[in-house]
Amino acid sequence: MTLITSIDTADIRFPTSLSLDGSDAMNPDPDYSAAYVVVRTDAPDGHEGHAFAFTIGRGNDVQVGAIAALAPHLVGRDVEELLADMGAASDLLTRDSQLRWLGPEKGVMHMAIGAVVNALWDLKAKRAGLPLWQLLSRMTPDEIADLVDYRYLTDALTRDEALEILRAAEPGRREREAELLRLGYPAYTTTPGWLGYSDEKLARLCREAIRDGYPQIKLKVGADLDDDVRRLRVAREVCGPGYPIAIDANQRWDVGTAIDWIQALAPFDLAWVEEPTSPDDILGHAAIARAIAPIPVATGEHAHNRVMFKQFLQAHGLQVMQIDAARVGGVNENIAHLLLAAKFGVPVCPHAGGVGLCEAVQHLSMFDYVAVSATMEQRMIEYVDHLHEHFVTPTDVRNGRYHPPTAPGAGTEMTAATLAEYLTDRDPVVAS
Repeated sequence: MTLITSIDTADIRFPTSLSLDGSDAMNPDPDYSAAYVVVRTDAPDGHEGHAFAFTIGRGNDVQVGAIAALAPHLVGRDVEELLADMGAASDLLTRDSQLRWLGPEKGVMHMAIGAVVNALWDLKAKRAGLPLWQLLSRMTPDEIADLVDYRYLTDALTRDEALEILRAAEPGRREREAELLRLGYPAYTTTPGWLGYSDEKLARLCREAIRDGYPQIKLKVGADLDDDVRRLRVAREVCGPGYPIAIDANQRWDVGTAIDWIQALAPFDLAWVEEPTSPDDILGHAAIARAIAPIPVATGEHAHNRVMFKQFLQAHGLQVMQIDAARVGGVNENIAHLLLAAKFGVPVCPHAGGVGLCEAVQHLSMFDYVAVSATMEQRMIEYVDHLHEHFVTPTDVRNGRYHPPTAPGAGTEMTAATLAEYLTDRDPVVAS
C-alpha cells in the first residue's frame, strides 16, 4: 500500500509589476504568484503531484496557509484508493462541513482545494504515464460523469444528460486526438494589450501577434475612455479591418457605465467584451449582454463555482465561457463547467496568462475537444508569453496554436531552480 506522506507548500512570487506585465484597470501592479503544493508519497517510483493556486502577490501567504490546512485530510491515506476514485477524492475536501463554512465552495479555501485536487490529478497522470488531457479523454463516459458533483446542478444538468453529451462525443475520439496532435489547438494572445504599455509597444506587439499566426488579440480597457479609444485606434490600424480584437475591462464598470463605454468602443468592431462588471453580478452581465448585442460578453475567470456558471448560462449573461484552471475546485469542477457549456451550446475560451495557467488549462480544452464538445469552432485558449520557462513542461505555442503536451502529468510542476530562486522569505510549510 502506498501512502501520502506529506503536503508541502511554498510561497512563490515573480516581480512582474516591475515591467507592468499583467497590468489592467483593476490590477495596476500585479506580481504573478503561485501558492504551490506538492503531494509526496512513499511510492518507490518517486512520483509527486504538483499544482498551485494563482494569485497576484499580497495574500499569497494566506493562500499557502489554506492549502496547508488541508493536509490532515490526505496525509496517511492510501494513494491507490484516492486516485482510483477522483470523484470521491474531490468530495472528501469539498464536503467537509467546517471547510464549507469558510465558503461554501468559493474563495481562498475553495482555491486551496482546487490546488490539492489538481496535484492529485498530476500525480495520477504521472503514474499512468500520460498527459492529463489524454488520461481524461480516454476515460469512459461513465467514469467522466462520475467525477462531477451534480448537487445544485440538476435543474440545468443531470448525470443522465452529462452521459448523453459524453456518449455522443465518444465516436471519433481517436481521430480527434490524432488531429489535435497534428494541428494543435487555437490560441489568442493578450500579450499586446496590457494597460501599462506604451502605444509604440502596443503597435509592435500587435504586428508580432499577426506575424506569429494568432487569430485574435485582446486589449485591456476601462481606466480612461479617451485612452481606450486611442489604443483601440492604434490596434485597429495595425491589425486592419476584420481582424478580431477583444477587450477586457477586468470588472471595472457599473452596469450603466459598461453599456455606455462599450457602445463608445463598438465602432472598433469588438470580438467580445470581457468581465464588464462585477464577476458576481450575473443579472448585471445579462443586462449588459442584451444592451450591447450582438457584441458577445465573455466572463468566468472569477466565477467561484459550477453554480455561478449554471446561473450565467440560464440568465444568458455570457456568450463566451471562460474557465480558469486555478480559481475553482480543480479538474473535477471544471469538467462540470465544460459539460454545462456543451448543454447550453456556449463556446469555452479559457482564461490563462497568469503564471502556469496556460500550462494547466490547455489540458482541459484539449480534453473538451476530444471527449465533450468534439469541436474547436469558436474556441481558443488565451496565451501570454510570460514565465513559461519556470515549468518542467512549458507550453508549446507555435503558429498561433497550442501543441499538445506529451509528457506525463498535468503540466503544473515548476522547476527546482525556480522554486529555490523565487521562494519568498517565508519558509515553506510542511505538513506531515
